Amino acid sequence: MGRTLKVGDVLRYTSAKDESLPVIDGYPNFHFVTHCPGQKRALLEAGINGMARVQSAAGARRPAVLIRSSPWKAGSEQTPWHDVFDLDNGHVRYFGDSKAGVSTLPGEVKGNATLLEAFDGHQAPTAEQRIATTPLMLFRAVSRNGKVKGYVEFCGVGLIERTERIVQWAGRERTTFTNYVYDIAVIDLVAEGDRVDWDWINARRDPSVSDEEALSLAPQAWREWVERGHSALPRVRRRVARNRVVKVRDQRPEPRSRDESDLHLIYKFFDGRKHDFEALASAVAARVLGGGGRNYREGWLTRRSGDGGADFVGRLDIGSGLAGTGLVVLGQAKCIKPDSTVSAEQIARVVARLRRGWIGVYVTTGAYSEAAQLEMVEDQYPVLLINGMDLVRELRGMARDDHGGDLQSCIEHIIDTGTVEVTSRRPEEILLA
Repeated sequence: MGRTLKVGDVLRYTSAKDESLPVIDGYPNFHFVTHCPGQKRALLEAGINGMARVQSAAGARRPAVLIRSSPWKAGSEQTPWHDVFDLDNGHVRYFGDSKAGVSTLPGEVKGNATLLEAFDGHQAPTAEQRIATTPLMLFRAVSRNGKVKGYVEFCGVGLIERTERIVQWAGRERTTFTNYVYDIAVIDLVAEGDRVDWDWINARRDPSVSDEEALSLAPQAWREWVERGHSALPRVRRRVARNRVVKVRDQRPEPRSRDESDLHLIYKFFDGRKHDFEALASAVAARVLGGGGRNYREGWLTRRSGDGGADFVGRLDIGSGLAGTGLVVLGQAKCIKPDSTVSAEQIARVVARLRRGWIGVYVTTGAYSEAAQLEMVEDQYPVLLINGMDLVRELRGMARDDHGGDLQSCIEHIIDTGTVEVTSRRPEEILLA
């Protein structure tokens, strides 16, 4: 087992702190993963655990701050606040360690002082200053096997966006106290498969390793933030929706491949023949939506003008009898150059027409921009996106099944048979068919 941490993984954190065993009780051993020969153990005993500074050639740096939240303590006399972990959107709101009855100033309490120091580095204006700044390693306690202690979930790598000095209610003591709360941006680790290699932190603990050498082991998003600063946060923040976005280059055929040749054939065949391409798109949508034994019925093509964001209409039936229902399917077809992209605004025309329980499908010879896909995923729009490469593969399957593999004959057959009528009927009428 490698010394890596994966977001969402639960690790065993025992009081024995034995770093020799990779696995304990079926869980990765925290102390094995974070072991650094010749250095003190990485600990999670406190909520805020700052590793000791090291003195490199460029100056002092703190290798990391390990944050642990204990949800089971939230609202208790010891922990009257509630930390918020919204990992899907890359945000953690974490309360500092000042408490009621403590005479020390809130910014001088050990944990707060450590995070405020890190915050200064996270707000540094230049890459030269940010390169040595401290990453936050985020954990939260979880219960396993009926126990609320001894298990922690790794939640990612973060940096502090902002901090606020607040007044909190101390619960049973019926008094107030001053504390700090930190808004932490959790960075995206998709390039690393949602993993962090602990060698990065170990390198930061070695005074003979330069800041530049240690940075080379950091996650890609952290390196981008170091280079670009606060303006990079929208790009490097963790967003689960981003994992479902397909890069534009991955939606396009390999250069000089059969897929590329076929896609150009399709584009040239339909260039300037908008309504003919709509018939083709309707047939492809029927194949996709009717696959796997689903019951899909083609409806009609809309008229050339006044389509209102829908080029074809279909119906998807689910279940049967009293346990069944029909769903209206609105389709949009767009024959564009294969190296072009469809924007979020273009897809929005279909989305704007959808009523509750309706489904959209968009068919194009191009690709979908990453921004368009991200908006679709985050807003949970029920729209299927069929790009140019998918279009080629579905048509080639149709050609193989019914036309001896001849793609052009397949296309001509779809257009010449004209089985889908052109009309201006209302989409909901498909449910009465």
